[in-house]
Amino acid sequence: MIALRSLIFNIAFFGSLISVILAVWVLLPFPRRLMQKAFQSWMRCVMWMMRVFLNLTCEVRGRENLPRGGVILASKHQSAWDTGFFYLMVDDPAYVLKKELLSVPLYGWYLRKVKMIAVDRKAGASALKVLLRKTGEALKGERAVIIFPEGTRMAPGTRRAYHPGVAALYTSTGAPVVPVAVNSGVFWPRRSFNKQAGRIVVEFLPPMPENLDRRAFLAELEARIEGATERLCEEAYAAIPDTAKRS
Repeated sequence: MIALRSLIFNIAFFGSLISVILAVWVLLPFPRRLMQKAFQSWMRCVMWMMRVFLNLTCEVRGRENLPRGGVILASKHQSAWDTGFFYLMVDDPAYVLKKELLSVPLYGWYLRKVKMIAVDRKAGASALKVLLRKTGEALKGERAVIIFPEGTRMAPGTRRAYHPGVAALYTSTGAPVVPVAVNSGVFWPRRSFNKQAGRIVVEFLPPMPENLDRRAFLAELEARIEGATERLCEEAYAAIPDTAKRS
């Protein structure tokens, strides 16, 4: 049953994704906010498909910790789902992403148009300068900047060192940094065809304290995100039937 549900969902998901990318191409001459609204609408459609085809829902905790306007959301990254979710929480998200994505036909055009923060991770110090400049521009525009401190998706129960770029943003911009924990990888695993029924939980944690040095900030950020993520994943696994865990 899981395989059949996943097959139906994947067909609907990728079909709708191709459709929205083609539609967004038509919108290229128009204001970028219109393109953002198009992807926001598509993400709502994805949530509907998850609920109908997979019996997979989403719960958001800690909404009171999400300020309006310019903010940095430092999130755990477990699933492709994470890259679309924040469209449902903020009106005009600016994702920090790898520069290679700009070369993807059609999709890369969209990323450029809506001014996502593309960084060449091989460029060293110059990449950090680009990150700081573009993040500053986004924050001045009252946009929420979404950054995944580990730089890639990590399976539940795994972690890697947090990149120092998020600490540079914290000390240089003065914007509030909100840690975000997720358990999405339990239900929508990276590089997996099958999806699990259940409830994805996203938790916005209290903003980071002010005036920490970079090393203390990174240590505290990692402790908060990883601790909360571990708790959410344990909660998710406890709710999944043993037969589903083996599927």
